Amino acid sequence: MLAVTQDRIAAAVGRLGAENAFQVLARARALEAKGRRVVHMEIGEPDFDTPQHIKEAAVAALYAGETHYLPSAGLAELRSAVAEYSSRFRRIEPGYSPENVIITPGAKPAIWNTLCALLNPGDEFVYFDPAYPAYASAAGYLQAKVTAIPLREERNWRMDLDELERSVSERTKLLVINSPHNPTGGVLQREDLERIAELAKRFDFLVLADEIYSRNLYLEGEYLSIASLPGMRERTIIVDGFSKAYAMTGWRLGYAIMDEKLANVVTLFNNNTFSCVASFVQRAGIAALHGPDEPVRAMNATFRERRDRIVAGLNAIPHLSCTLPEGAFYAFPNVSRITRDGRKLASFLLDEAGVACTAGAAFGAAGEGYLRFSYAASLEDIDWALSAIAEALPAFRG
Repeated sequence: MLAVTQDRIAAAVGRLGAENAFQVLARARALEAKGRRVVHMEIGEPDFDTPQHIKEAAVAALYAGETHYLPSAGLAELRSAVAEYSSRFRRIEPGYSPENVIITPGAKPAIWNTLCALLNPGDEFVYFDPAYPAYASAAGYLQAKVTAIPLREERNWRMDLDELERSVSERTKLLVINSPHNPTGGVLQREDLERIAELAKRFDFLVLADEIYSRNLYLEGEYLSIASLPGMRERTIIVDGFSKAYAMTGWRLGYAIMDEKLANVVTLFNNNTFSCVASFVQRAGIAALHGPDEPVRAMNATFRERRDRIVAGLNAIPHLSCTLPEGAFYAFPNVSRITRDGRKLASFLLDEAGVACTAGAAFGAAGEGYLRFSYAASLEDIDWALSAIAEALPAFRG
């Protein structure tokens, strides 16, 4: 029998990163299996049930026999619904057409397949650190030249755009932005987006705007997408999905919006990887976009209440400090007065306090000295976790 030894594994695997939150989740589940209480604040998953009208649409599609292959770009009706919704929500003129839209099993394949379609070895790829791990993992795997620009707490996790300007050039091919931001909860302001747009046009690079948290916004006013700014519609690739806004993480349904020619190339990668997204899941997506918006607004109001509770609680614990997130559903407290080793502290909190969280460094070097807590948990669980953290911390030896 052929043994699969390490030397048989492709060298390219060494360029892949891992999403630490799922590793922490596995450890937390193992503790729960032994009878321990664990509050899950490690994974970016809304704890709400998927709205009823969305589930009913999927069930109806199943009973109607929608269980077969579909085009790799997605169901025509869903692509039309996404184009209409995104044009209206983001105030895009002229509006998107279905040919600009591709449907994917979650936002991550949209990111990976788009980067596969764009990046050659050596191409310059810029993003901001800390960040969702898939960006650097995909770009590194593709052997792009990756530049990570640190985000800083003193700027409320907004980008240092002077540093961005010093880092880009005519050789830059792609910049990734994420607003509201995972893991910090920071939100880019109009002046930030206008400066980024000016640099993109001056140096002729594309912008991939990960807007998966666009409905998880706590600031007043409407969401602002860089794609809506002058000259940025054709230069921007929007990545979004249904997981965060509609509590549909397990449904695996995302999309990307881009220039039609690029969409055709990304569809080719879809065809060669996952073939298509399940038909009944896509019908659920149509129901989400066409159905009532009250469940989304209600979930976000609950997230706001939870945000206020956890941030106040973290700031009340000695030697911790936490900025107030403006979007998403993560608190990113500074723990550097306790330790710079966030991984060790996160492991301690899981083992000793029963609180599962993620080290900030899991999102990049600039996250060292921070932890990420997802407040997709009930107020009762948040209060229990805060009490457990405060009780356990004095015993930590960094």
